[in-house]
Amino acid sequence: MALAVTVTAGALVAPALAATPGAGESGSRGDGHRATLRAMKAALNEDAPGVTVQAKDRHGTWNAAAGIGDLARQTPRGAHDHYRVGSITKTFVSTVVLQLVAEGRLGLDDKVGRWLPGVVEGNGHDGDRITVRQLLNHTSGIFDVMSDEGVQRKVFTEEFLDHRYDTWTPEQHIAIAMRHKPDFEPGKGWHYSNTNYVIAGLLIERITGKPYAQEIKRRIIEPLGLRATSLPATDPTLPQPSSRAYTKLSDAPGAKNHDVTELNPSLAGAAGGMISDSADLNRFYTALLRGKLLPRKQLAEMKTTVPKGENKPGQRYGLGLEPYKTDCGTVAWGHGGDIHGSASGAASTADGRHAVALNFNGPEGEMRVVLNAEFCGKG
Repeated sequence: MALAVTVTAGALVAPALAATPGAGESGSRGDGHRATLRAMKAALNEDAPGVTVQAKDRHGTWNAAAGIGDLARQTPRGAHDHYRVGSITKTFVSTVVLQLVAEGRLGLDDKVGRWLPGVVEGNGHDGDRITVRQLLNHTSGIFDVMSDEGVQRKVFTEEFLDHRYDTWTPEQHIAIAMRHKPDFEPGKGWHYSNTNYVIAGLLIERITGKPYAQEIKRRIIEPLGLRATSLPATDPTLPQPSSRAYTKLSDAPGAKNHDVTELNPSLAGAAGGMISDSADLNRFYTALLRGKLLPRKQLAEMKTTVPKGENKPGQRYGLGLEPYKTDCGTVAWGHGGDIHGSASGAASTADGRHAVALNFNGPEGEMRVVLNAEFCGKG
């Protein structure tokens, strides 16, 4: 599992015709969504048995699902499921940090060591040389805790089944990361590191005196009325309605597809522990890009991108937000998220008029195909 899925997009919703719900799928009326529905069905496989989608534009809202939500009971995927959103959490965390910047309580070019002295230190890591901006756009060079061999073993192999209810603290995550050398000097490269956002969560707490989850709830979830969105701390359950989540914890031939619905989300924390649904994600990204959560200056900072590097030509990343260019040329802004048995993507066009959010109840899915089908009407 990686806590990031680099597939994000907005979507165009065309006007109406019945999606003709059948076994394992449901949908509202939407003539232009036939290509999306075909792409959703084609994307399903043994590893990703079900998918749920919501798309919105000036013509209205379209909800659909395809495939299986519970393999044991053979019940269909729900069009209004809650799910774990993984690294989509990062956009929420970054939004709160930028709100603090707008309030004059923090500077993007402040050094992390100023606010969290001694926290980022060891094996070449030095918080006095790393800026808040570099945390948010992954140019800090800080080692990704999820790449540690011990963490990999506990989290990504069948050992996970013995550790799924373990509680992980931010301090534990950071201490593990500090055992390793940085990936590069601050500002001299790009590498996705979940540790950056674990630190950002602590930064919010240091400045506000309240846990990052409380600040996200107060500043974003409650004002936008995101009733399906929560940061469950250590609660391993998933609210209803929801489907089961599945993943193979081994690359061996014939590996079992495990039900991993229940897990302690502290293993991801501020880097990816959130639960939401497609309607809430669309409401959030639409509000964000329309300037309802950030002043114009901070939203512009959020959309200022850096290249992801030689291994990802043409791909760029902002401050917890990234652009996705569809096959038909339209650019949308959002984020992806991947956590055990749950792969998600959500974004909106820059004007907030078109948005889409989707989730597969498996470790991965053909999101790009589905998003292009929805946005471009092809598939």
